[in-house]
This record gives sequence, structure tokens and C-alpha cells, in this order.
Amino acid sequence: MKTGIATVSISGNLDQKIEAIAKAGFDGLEIFEQDFIVDAGSPRDVAARIRDAGLEIQLFQPFRDFEGLPEPLRAKAFDRVERKFDLMQELGCDLVLICSSVHPQALGGVDRAAADFQELGERAAKRGLRVGYEALAWGRHVNDHRDAWEIVRRADHPSVGLILDSFHTLARKIDPDTIRRIPGDKIFFVQLADAPAIDMDLLYWSRHFRNMPGEGDLAVTDFMRAVMATGYAGPVSLEIFNDQFRGGSPKTIAKDGLRSILYLMDEVRRMEPEITLDLPHMPPRIGVEGVSFIEFAAQGDEADHLEALLTSLGFRLEGRHIAKNLMLWRQGMIRILVNRETVGHAAEVFRASGVAICDLGVAVADAEATRQRGEKLGATPFHQTPGPGELDIPAIRGVGGGVLHFVDASSGLADVWNVEFSPKKEVQDQETIGLSHIDHIAETMSYDEMLSWSLFYTSLFQMNKAPMVDVVDPDGLVRSQALEAIDGKLRITLNGAETYRTLAGDFLSKSSGAAIQHIALATDDIFHTASALAAQGFRSLPISANYYDDLAARFDFAPGLLERMRSANILYDRDDEGELFQIYSEPFAGGMFFEILERRSGYRGYGAPNAPFRIAAQKRFLSRQNSAAAA
Repeated sequence: MKTGIATVSISGNLDQKIEAIAKAGFDGLEIFEQDFIVDAGSPRDVAARIRDAGLEIQLFQPFRDFEGLPEPLRAKAFDRVERKFDLMQELGCDLVLICSSVHPQALGGVDRAAADFQELGERAAKRGLRVGYEALAWGRHVNDHRDAWEIVRRADHPSVGLILDSFHTLARKIDPDTIRRIPGDKIFFVQLADAPAIDMDLLYWSRHFRNMPGEGDLAVTDFMRAVMATGYAGPVSLEIFNDQFRGGSPKTIAKDGLRSILYLMDEVRRMEPEITLDLPHMPPRIGVEGVSFIEFAAQGDEADHLEALLTSLGFRLEGRHIAKNLMLWRQGMIRILVNRETVGHAAEVFRASGVAICDLGVAVADAEATRQRGEKLGATPFHQTPGPGELDIPAIRGVGGGVLHFVDASSGLADVWNVEFSPKKEVQDQETIGLSHIDHIAETMSYDEMLSWSLFYTSLFQMNKAPMVDVVDPDGLVRSQALEAIDGKLRITLNGAETYRTLAGDFLSKSSGAAIQHIALATDDIFHTASALAAQGFRSLPISANYYDDLAARFDFAPGLLERMRSANILYDRDDEGELFQIYSEPFAGGMFFEILERRSGYRGYGAPNAPFRIAAQKRFLSRQNSAAAA
């Protein structure tokens, strides 16, 4: 199976696009006419640069407004095509994409269009070229791949075939299974694009909001299953029009593109086992069982302050690493490591970001399979040679350059706490506060990275993504998307900052890109936990009295409940499934914070209605803290 991507899909000049596409590992590219025209090189020069990079030119596109034109426009259209045929021969490309006409004078009629393509096929065959016809979703007369196929079928020429594009089929809600009736050898090329579910003009939606397969809401997997069931054996390519991608890193977008194709086709192979695909072998998407540990990089007084905060949260020092300055703190099923090492990965993170989470341990069904799948999908490997008595735990790089370690029980890696840590004598009872497990973690990033990391997680793990929501910060918007394992054992929220004035953006600027800003810890009894936290000296984030007055107007509460929430700074939300109670710590280390929450009766959200009030309170706290420091 050959992979490709249209040059229009990524930013930069043609050389930058060629370099990014080749480095990502694609087999070839579709050369978009505008990218060729703006380049200063001759066709032969452009072709040489592409082939020197190890790529082939799989498609020249697009040629517009060809079929169904009255004279003299018809004759002019054929003249234009002949000129493009000249160009294609110099480029060494044998296939051109002709999209269905939107010309205001184009005439309808399947037979008329078929006759045009039959004649064009004759002209192409004399030059050893081929013509592919694509139905644009907004085509004047042809906007359905079934109509385009009927025109190709009636043209009945070996040099004329069909080009399919997932966006054009799925955006019009056409059943992709109708593709299964088309002979695979008459499908000349397949283009892929996903998109978020937005109700808007098809042309505008297509030109601005396409994204990689797996990043949107369209049934791209069903589309590709139908295509491969025809016996199609040509390239699988991406054609993405996206404002965000046009300003992004060409190398990152190209890398995401290849990951999306490999992920998609691996899913197709598993769902259609009778189809033979030449794909790299990789384990299936990995089942996740939760967060195994969270590791902070911290040194000196800042490490002391962090450990004091953990103590106020009810964590107890449980062990020390056998060889490193690494302490294990635990409560319930929550393990937090404080790494004071002055060399190695944690030390590098501390020097770059200050106190930050440098490592996230994920409990999985198969740790080595997780590493293998991640690397097959383009993740950056991570490995540190284990010292004497240490386990070699599989890992890859994650968001912000942090590390994801994978721990499983079957290989003995879950026993790392007994193998690598010496227990602290007289460990106190760890259940007095009532924190049981990590409910979710929140990773902060630039908005233009969100789609990339959403694809990273959902292609690696058995996770689903929720619709993206806007979180209102007093100084701008933050986009947030929740990713959740099928059984809810791992939840991650991705928060994309568009400006450094927001709390999330400020955290990014101060932490030099460190990712995890927010750790949410679960309890079964928020009021018991709040009381126990107060006794431990924990200081919760003060919440405005106006917030509770508003709650009283919005909800009906049992007598005394609202006052209990007010006195403990507990926030509240309710949906059709249940209730949520939340307490937040004061911000620390440049804007990080802990959340303590209780979910009741099936509440599945994350308290988004409370975010503006929480953020405002955090900003007030940080402003006072900064003023005190300046004084």
C-alpha cells in the first residue's frame, strides 16, 4: 500500500513541503497546481527535487470546469487540458484529477459528460496518461460519487477512472457502502479527509475545516473499508484544507498525516480481515487501566514545598528509590513521585521548566506492545539505561517532550514499587483523607497542537474523544477536549491556549511548554475529605460568595447543603446523569493545581460551567501572590 499527501495539506514553500513529506515517510505526493505555479523551478526541476527526496508524483490536481460545457467553452476546455498534459509529461506524472464542474454555463446530462470523458480518454491514452473524475460535494450537476461513477462507466475508456474523496462522500451523508459496487480497477485514486461535525456551507466547510482521519467526526473508517472491499490497490492519500494547518509546522503536520493513515488502515485491516494490506505489523489499540504514577521533577526548596503540599493533601511518604533521589508518596491507589535528581531526564525538565511533571505512568494491558504500537505510529522513542536492580520499563515521548512509561502486571513491571523502592518504616494510615484514585489529568498545549495530540492518544489507546468545548477565561478562550478510555479508567483533558494572557497560556509560557497543569483526585465523600483536608492544613482555593448566590438561584438544594459547600469552597454542577462536587488547591509552581472531586450517580463531565469562576479565582490568587512578591 502506497501512501501520499497533497502538497496543499501542509504549510511552507514547495521545498519545505517536499522535505516534510519525505521525512514523515510518505511514498509520494499529489502536487497541487498552485504549489507548482508559485515555485520558480521548471517542471523538470520540480520533478527532480521530488524524486531526489525519494518521492513519486502520484497525482496532478486539480483541473476544474471541464465536462458538459457548450461551445466554444468546450473546445477551450480541451485546449486547457492538453496544456496540462504537456506539463504532466514534463513532471513525469501520469494521472490528473478532474473535479466535477461548477461552471455557471455547464450543462447537465450523464451522456453528455460521458462523451466528453470518452474523447478526453482517447487524447490521454495517446500520451500514456490517465484521467480521474471526482464528484465535488458542491458540484453544479454532479455532487455524488455514484453519478461520477455512472459517467465513468458510460465513458468506457481504460484511461478514464474514478477518484474518490471521503469528505465529498461523507459530508453529503452518502452511504459509503455504495462504493462496494464499483470495480476496484476503475478507482484510480483515493483521497482522505476527516472533519468536525459542523452545520455550514459545504464549500466553506471543506476549504477551512478538514483534518486528518481520526481527528474529526466523519465515518472515514467505514468509507475506507468500502473502498478496500472493491479490490482497490492504488495509493491512499490525504487532501486536507485547514486554516490551522496552513500556519503550523510542516514536519509535525506531515508526521500526523502518516500516523492517521497507518492508524486508519490498521483499523480497516482488523475490521475487514479478508482484505490483504501491505502494512507494518503493529499490536492493536491498547487497553488502559488507569494512571500508575505521576512523577514531578523538583529540587531544593521547591521540592520541599511540593512535598509539604502533598502532606496537606493526605499523602504519606511510603518509600525511597534504591539508587536515586526519588521519593514515593501514596494515598489510596494514587502514587506520586518526587524526583530530586540532578542528572537525567527529570533534571533536564527541572532546568527548563522548574517544578513540573516529567513522567506519566500508564497502567496498560501490555506494556511492550504499547511501546511498539506507539513507535510504529511515529512516536518518539525514550530509553534510559536502567541501573542495577532497576526494571527496564517501556516508554515513549509524550506531550511537551514529557515521558509516558507503560506498566503492566503480566510482565512483572507493576511490581516496580517493591523492586525499586525501599519502604519507609511506620507508614501511617493512608485512607484518612479519602482520596482513592486519579480521576483525570489535564494537559495544556497551544491550540494548534490539540488535534495532533488527540490523534496521538486515540490511535495508541482504546480511547474515545468528546466534542471540543470552549472554556471562558477572563482574558480569552481556551479550547478543551476530553479523551476517555472505554471503561473510564483513564481520562485526559487537552486544553489548547490561543493566547498567553489566559491561565493556560501563562502556564505554558512560564513552564517552557511542560504539559500537565492539573491533576484531579477522586473521593467518594467530598464533605468528609474537605473536613479532613482542613485538619491537615490544606488551603483550598477561595471561591467568590457571588458564585454560591448564583447556585442558589439555579438549583434546589437540601437544607444546609449549600452552606456546607460555601464554607469548604466546594463547587457544584449537575446534569441529566448526576452531580459533581469540586475543590481546588491554590495554584503552585507557575500555575499548576490539584482538584479533588466527587462524581455522583453517573456524572460524566468535568464541571465545564464552573471553569470561568475557578479560573477567575485562580487569577485573583496569583495576582495577590505576585503583588506580595513585588512588595
